[in-house]
Amino acid sequence: MSERTLIELLYGKSAHANPVDCVEDVSMELASRRASNFQHSIAQLVSHLNYWMDYELRRIRGENPAYPEHAAESWPAEAAPAHFDEWKETIAHFKESLAKLAALAESAPDVLAREVPATHPTHAKHSSTLLAVLWQTLVHNSYHLGQIAMLRQSLGAWPPKGGGDTW
Repeated sequence: MSERTLIELLYGKSAHANPVDCVEDVSMELASRRASNFQHSIAQLVSHLNYWMDYELRRIRGENPAYPEHAAESWPAEAAPAHFDEWKETIAHFKESLAKLAALAESAPDVLAREVPATHPTHAKHSSTLLAVLWQTLVHNSYHLGQIAMLRQSLGAWPPKGGGDTW
């Protein structure tokens, strides 16, 4: 049996906005803007999500990626992508990573129960099964996708073309 709820939440069912809809129709200009009193742009948030999804996918594959020494290492320094193609590649990478996570969530129960090697002391303190890593990644994504929704609202660009709650 697959983790249907996990898969649905990865793609924005129920109380979650669709993550692809949240970023797919964002222009490079909008993705590069910052709202007052908010540290990151939409482009930085999506890049940060890509960083951590890549990290966790590498950890799941047993590649033992180095854990960043400082949180800043998981954030791009620039608010804006260098060019339009870079922004489109960032969005494509985001969609591909979500698909990889959803495919893993379709795994058999014995695969989902497999331990994922810890790469940082904080990982050793918590369950590190594949299922637990998938849920942790979903929650991290949800947190930052909420920020993207709020940024879009504050910048007058909500709801996305794919729809979204306006209340």
